[in-house]
Amino acid sequence: MLNLGIRVLFEGRNVERLFGGLLVTVGIAFISIFIGALLGIVLGIIRTAKSRSKFIRVIYRFYLELFRIIPVLVWLFIVYFGVTAALDIHLSGEAASVIVFSLWGAAEMGDIVRGALESLPKHQTESGKAIGLSTFGLYRYILIPQAIRRMLPGAINLATRMIKTTSLVVLIGVMDVVKIGQQIIELSRLEVPSASFWIYGIIFILYFIICYPLSILSKS
Repeated sequence: MLNLGIRVLFEGRNVERLFGGLLVTVGIAFISIFIGALLGIVLGIIRTAKSRSKFIRVIYRFYLELFRIIPVLVWLFIVYFGVTAALDIHLSGEAASVIVFSLWGAAEMGDIVRGALESLPKHQTESGKAIGLSTFGLYRYILIPQAIRRMLPGAINLATRMIKTTSLVVLIGVMDVVKIGQQIIELSRLEVPSASFWIYGIIFILYFIICYPLSILSKS
């Protein structure tokens, strides 16, 4: 019976294993978000700097479109299977995931930062130059503080998408919360036919608990 299937959550150390997998998921997501945000801010500033060259614009546009056109799953396969084989190096699934999600986050975040900076009134830049600020001082004291408020909703939305997309890492063998859930289901399916309902249900709730507050924050 469906209502008896909930016992699969409390057998052995299943709940503990699920939370262990959740820590892996959260770890990959938040490390990638942090690295992607830092790189994205740098890329966004470079794109809006007056000294930027046409070559830099073309390179960045190409980089951004690569991550917009090619699915993240394909990038995971390229890095985990392709790059490691081509360079004859060992790369764990977690490391490959962080690399891919960081590069994806940096590309998207860079575009968010660019849009926020370019939306600021031009007199802000002119005023900063008039009082003798250097380019660094201009971005630090005038442009970035004002742009943060405009980029925040997009940045939070990107973070939410990155957290949800981490579920793909199961396909390169990472022992995240989804992979742990699949293992529990396989071991319990004969004794508890409704195991998948309860296990995927708790995984749904865990993702909801993480992502919903971020979704609310992006609208505030």
